[in-house]
Amino acid sequence: MLLDTASLYFRAFFGVPESIKAPDGTPVNAVRGLLDFIARLTTDRRPARLVACLDADWRPAFRVALLPSYKAHRLANAARNIEEVPAALEAQIPVILEVLTALGIAHIGVPGFEADDVIGTLATGDPGPVDVVTGDRDLFQLVDDARGVRILYTARGVGRHEVVDETVVAAKYGIPGRSYADFATLRGDPSDGLPGVAGVGDKTAGTLITRFGSIDGLLAAVDDPAADLSPTLRRKLADAREYLLVAPDVVEVRHDVPLPDYDDTLPSAPADPEALVELANRWGLDSSLNRVLNAFSPAPA
Repeated sequence: MLLDTASLYFRAFFGVPESIKAPDGTPVNAVRGLLDFIARLTTDRRPARLVACLDADWRPAFRVALLPSYKAHRLANAARNIEEVPAALEAQIPVILEVLTALGIAHIGVPGFEADDVIGTLATGDPGPVDVVTGDRDLFQLVDDARGVRILYTARGVGRHEVVDETVVAAKYGIPGRSYADFATLRGDPSDGLPGVAGVGDKTAGTLITRFGSIDGLLAAVDDPAADLSPTLRRKLADAREYLLVAPDVVEVRHDVPLPDYDDTLPSAPADPEALVELANRWGLDSSLNRVLNAFSPAPA
């Protein structure tokens, strides 16, 4: 099981009341919410291995160089490439990392890459099956029925997550199950600063990808007078050529991130019990940590 950790702790922060506080009055809603999510997911799915994937770089230079608008609207400080994050959440992120370490949950972030890229590298390099837990549709591009890679999509809540495979992607968007990246490139995504092609929404993007197979195939069709494209659509695609030439390398999740050594075995006991007790006492995490530890216990025979 691969966790899109930021997706989960953002959901926890906005979904769990900020009145959930440590003994000293510091908000710990994101910490406790994330721990409860992990407990619920591991109880329901019983993974043998678990990795919390992190954004060591939320807006990598290689993506910005190709498409300067990429996530630009989320910048709190453009000069330092700092994301706008609520202060009460930002203060909890170091606590989350300390707790993951004390529990013994593998957590990986690689400089220059997003969590999505870490997830893509782990998912495609694993013989499977793999469950990717995220609220981000971008990762639908990783679904692969042959390898057993599925998305546990948490948009409606972690407890009510949707299992997304190739059949679900095809049914939702009318595209081949593994064509989501090209579909998303055409449609665009304002939340990531991807403009898409003007006038091309979900339905048209799905039709074009189904008909021409890929962005490369679509651009070839634009240059082919005999291709099945209306004059209006041909013009829109031609006007967006510069975007379409670079956007696939922005949208596509990397599969070649240089990963550090790690042990992804689901821990049966805390890696550092003393540190965990200290963290539990300091931040008021007893109940959430106990749920995680119970969830990590071997299932009854």
